[in-house]
Amino acid sequence: MVPRQQAKVIRGDLTREKLLTASIDVFGRSGFDGATTRMLTDAAGVNQQAIPYYFGSKEGLYIATAEFIAQQIGAHVSPMREKVRARFLRADEGGDPVSEAEARALLTQIVESVAALFVSEQSEPWARFLIREQMYPTEAFRRIYDSVMSPMFDVVGRLVAILLHDDPASEHIRLRTLSLLGSILVFRMAHAAVMAKLGWSAIGPSQLFTIQAHARELVAVIGLEGR
Repeated sequence: MVPRQQAKVIRGDLTREKLLTASIDVFGRSGFDGATTRMLTDAAGVNQQAIPYYFGSKEGLYIATAEFIAQQIGAHVSPMREKVRARFLRADEGGDPVSEAEARALLTQIVESVAALFVSEQSEPWARFLIREQMYPTEAFRRIYDSVMSPMFDVVGRLVAILLHDDPASEHIRLRTLSLLGSILVFRMAHAAVMAKLGWSAIGPSQLFTIQAHARELVAVIGLEGR
């Protein structure tokens, strides 16, 4: 038998997760101002007092929702990101530089995994939330940017810099990094336009294969322009 206090904690964790999961969709569809506490709690199937109890306010729930999205994205991308970071650490400390071939291979793995994540149905509600924050950034954007986006930009940027023989901090490399990742994220962030232009009705295994092949092609040409 589960002790009473432990059962209460479990119920509390479930209630909190229900609210966070529902809030991704509600905030993404209606925005912060358009989402009422009634809409949020009805979508989660919880009592209205759950918001002030677990998050303090609707504002607190909004920030927690952003952090929840960042955690979910991080669960997918952080293993690969940390693998590359560890390789950079070995290069910096052990004098074992990352070659162009290795950098291209690592970068290919990253863009393939990002493509798979952001064309999945799981990413759809995240995208609605993120697109609103891109247009009208709040503290929620800063939380997502600092915990997920910026670390990924840094890792990808360093790999791009190896291929272009440039400083990772240069504006040129930052632009190329944004352009590369943007070319992958467009399949989610501009989903309707992608589907219309390509004549797709859905993204299944075949379409994902095509998108990942496109991502590999984008990486393959970096640094080869003009050679």
